Amino acid sequence: MKLAVRNRSNGFPTFNSIFNEILNDDFFNARPIASSLPAVNIKQSETDFSLELAIPGLGKDDIKISIDKDVLTISSEIEKKEEEKEESGKYTRREFSFHAFKRSFTLPETVDTDKIGAKFENGVLYLHLPKREEALPKPARQIEIS
Repeated sequence: MKLAVRNRSNGFPTFNSIFNEILNDDFFNARPIASSLPAVNIKQSETDFSLELAIPGLGKDDIKISIDKDVLTISSEIEKKEEEKEESGKYTRREFSFHAFKRSFTLPETVDTDKIGAKFENGVLYLHLPKREEALPKPARQIEIS
């Protein structure tokens, strides 16, 4: 049972109430067509950068990570066949969903691209981006005067 609230002005429904009722109707409450980009956390320390992407529902085989020049790209394209049958009269409805995302990050020159590592755990992708030796902070030293 669905509780419907209708706003009326002078006993007649207003345009806004009719419009809202149409948009909130079960007929229009289908799954979203486009998905949003996964949330990302970026941390920097003296020795490295780390990225964390929240991508629940995917496996590590569904994710592609690539580096081209100084651009790190994380992407996924998945077609999930979710059969949802609804038979009423002569009609049958089947729905397929397609989930895709692509995130690109321009890396600073201080990142050692040959040593980037990744791990996937509990729906979160962790990337470790170490800095080059030249970019690491050097300890203080004394300079002798000649």
